[in-house]
Parts: sequence; C-alpha cells; structure tokens
Amino acid sequence: MEKEHLIALQDFCISHQLEFSFIESLQQYGLIEITTIEQSTFIRDSELSKLEQITRLHDLDINLEGIEAITNLLEHVEKMQHEITRLKNKLSLHESSD
Repeated sequence: MEKEHLIALQDFCISHQLEFSFIESLQQYGLIEITTIEQSTFIRDSELSKLEQITRLHDLDINLEGIEAITNLLEHVEKMQHEITRLKNKLSLHESSD
C-alpha cells in the first residue's frame, strides 16, 4: 500500500482532539481499518469521510454501539439507493425499447 494514500492517525487525532484509544475502539468494532507501517498508524484516505462521520456522531455523545448501529443502517440505505437507481435505469431502458 502506498503511503500517499494513507492518513496518519496521530495527525487526525490531534486535529479532531481525539484520544487514540477511541480510534482503537473503532477498529475493534470493525468500523474502520487501521494500517501500521514502521510503528506509525494510518487509515486509508478512502475511509476518511467515514471516520469523520463517526467522529461527528461521537461528538454528539453517541456510544460505540449506537455508532455501529447508525453506520450499519447508513450503509444499508446507501446500498438500497444504488439498487433503486439500477432498477430505475433498467426500467427506463425497458420502457424506451417498447
């Protein structure tokens, strides 16, 4: 994995005033994936928006179980929206061929 696609979690924690233990808890719950390189910890830049969303939920004093439930529901809604879009496109193609 190339370093330019990684965000240093130490920098993220400092800028968001978070304890690193919170980040470790997120990993234990399976909410984020941490990469360790040469004793430094990173998160992929593709997961940054998810981590920021989780941080905002944490700022609202939502516990880890609540954050896990909310993120799972949001992922499910996003998958359903993609499926609806796919089905609408399929229906549109079918209707135009008639």
